[in-house]
Amino acid sequence: MQGSGDPLLLIHGGILADSNAPLCVEPAISNSYCVISYHRRGFANSARVSAPYTIAQQAADGRALLYHLEIPRAHILGHSYGAAVALQWALDSPAEVHSLALLEPPIPSVPSWPMFLEGVEAIRKEMYECGHRVAAVEAFLTAVVGPEFHQYLDKYLPSGAFDMAVSDLDALFQNEFPSLMGWRFTANEAGRIQQPVLAVVGSESTPMFQEGHTILRQWIAHSEELIVPEANHGLPYVNPGALAKGLARFFAAHKL
Repeated sequence: MQGSGDPLLLIHGGILADSNAPLCVEPAISNSYCVISYHRRGFANSARVSAPYTIAQQAADGRALLYHLEIPRAHILGHSYGAAVALQWALDSPAEVHSLALLEPPIPSVPSWPMFLEGVEAIRKEMYECGHRVAAVEAFLTAVVGPEFHQYLDKYLPSGAFDMAVSDLDALFQNEFPSLMGWRFTANEAGRIQQPVLAVVGSESTPMFQEGHTILRQWIAHSEELIVPEANHGLPYVNPGALAKGLARFFAAHKL
């Protein structure tokens, strides 16, 4: 936790535990908000899990963290899998969620989902289950961020981010994807979201995340939109400056 102002809790995605680190030091965010960034269960030094740990349970972890910090209500930002956690949190305990910034949540009902899942399954069977963990991380990040992902990691993320992803890979295949397959988020659930919502998408993101962004905007009619230029699914570490400025505008318009 660092800074002062409205509390802003950041929930990272499914493979890079420090993917939100660049946002914590962007002046548009760090100068105006009390920023809370943590490692979800299964990542970095947080506790490991031996069975699928549901998205609702991940949301409960975030709620427990705010309770521990004696923060009753906060802006919640979620990236990728973390955005699914943020959405579930808003459904389960809406009083704690003042606003939602959703950075390309995975929505399994979009047309491109089966093709994406097929690619992930191939990585799991041909690399992860064969013990080729480095190759599996390389393949997954190439699929969602692009072949140039290393340059972004080296420029923006803390040293050792890739090695940590290799160490945390079990969480992705043993926990995150099984939990995501069991997650229910449809137009009915989306209709229950009453908080201010910022739907964020990269201008160069793959079709699956573009489709997810479109359907999220349709399902949550009051949502606002932020298209981050020169960015793909690695939004927080591909173009953190532009992302931070857009986020700051949204949060400033919806103060606690």
